Amino acid sequence: MSQLALIDGKPIIADSFTPAQTIGEEELSVATEVLKSGNLSGFFGSWSDRFYGGPQVRKFEEEWASLFQTKHAISFNSWTSGLVAAVGAIGISPGDEVIVSPWTMTASAAAILAWNAIPVFADISPKTYNLCPESVLKSITPRTKAIMMPLIFGSAGGLIEVKRIAEENGLILIEDAAQTPYVRTEGRWAGTIGDIGGFSLNYHKHIHTGEGGMAVTNNAEYAEKMRLIRNHGEAVVEDKGHEDITNCLGFNFRLGEIEAAIGRVQLGKLPNVVERRYYAGKNLAKMLEDLPGIRLPLIDQEISHAFYIFAIGLDLEVMGVSRNTIVAALQAEGVPWVYGGYQNIHLQPMYQRKVAYGRDSFPWNLHPEEEHPDYEKGICPVAEKLHDQEVICLQICQHDYDTRQTELVGEAFLKVWKNLEELRGWESAQSSPVKGNP
Repeated sequence: MSQLALIDGKPIIADSFTPAQTIGEEELSVATEVLKSGNLSGFFGSWSDRFYGGPQVRKFEEEWASLFQTKHAISFNSWTSGLVAAVGAIGISPGDEVIVSPWTMTASAAAILAWNAIPVFADISPKTYNLCPESVLKSITPRTKAIMMPLIFGSAGGLIEVKRIAEENGLILIEDAAQTPYVRTEGRWAGTIGDIGGFSLNYHKHIHTGEGGMAVTNNAEYAEKMRLIRNHGEAVVEDKGHEDITNCLGFNFRLGEIEAAIGRVQLGKLPNVVERRYYAGKNLAKMLEDLPGIRLPLIDQEISHAFYIFAIGLDLEVMGVSRNTIVAALQAEGVPWVYGGYQNIHLQPMYQRKVAYGRDSFPWNLHPEEEHPDYEKGICPVAEKLHDQEVICLQICQHDYDTRQTELVGEAFLKVWKNLEELRGWESAQSSPVKGNP
């Protein structure tokens, strides 16, 4: 192969890939219809038939529930809002603990703190990047109320095992399937296996309404509580005759009619969008499977991965070159949206300093006589090492990868790996002191 682009060669990918775009004329048409109707939101924040929203919101929820074969679907203005509502709906109390992954968007853990409960971070699996079942089991304490499992990058790996742990220990399971729509595991939809699940509809997900989210559940009580939290529940419970007012402090988490109308069109596109990404990821994995020092995503026979991110683990001892240099070489070859690391939210300042509400470590100070969760570096060694050194993230959800684009990305990887020896020399030269300098 030719010389690496990082070292004055020509890149494999010369032209930028077209950004993914699922919005088209049909979305424009339905949005225009809603605008012309003048009914941009059908919600009333008081008890009446309008409490549940307008016609587009209700139809969107019905159609989502039908596609995912679940009894209830509840729309939100974001999946962050949906997560807050989900945690509140299960009857969480201040000081309760919820086990969660450190490898997720910060909203997953922040939704727990929103109800003054305590996030407890369990480690992840190096194969799935989802919660490690063994680490979850070790993290359970008498205060554990629930497990929140982000299905990161588009994979539902480990979900069935964590569900079993939840059932055996009397815990509630919330699936944060923001990145994992229309993915099946053991014949069931990801997001519908736990007690509550949900999906993101924000602009860089598989389908989107700009911002938005959808929760699903088969539990009628959880569904109704989420609806109350979504729409000023404290003002509604008396007229509604709702007896259990636990966590009915409500918000304005309501989805608008334009977004719901767009969402209905987008929902029809979801199977094809996920299928394209699945086969792009599967074909890329086939191209890379023989490269040394590389660990590829787990892919089953059915559509078991939505490939929001194509994550690759590296064996640096085998490769003899750093992750940063590999990323730089791939970027120089024109591979788009490739970067090293993800995030470890337990190392963010809020958790390190235990400051969320006020100045006095609330809610961690609710039980001063007891030992509280430790957020020091080292509690999630797999997640931390992957972030710091060993994982490459290729965000293929940002583009509609066709066959040729998939091949080009694969060729760029093959070129970099074939030139690892040259890359080692380049890396060594970068770290060597310049002659003549003190």
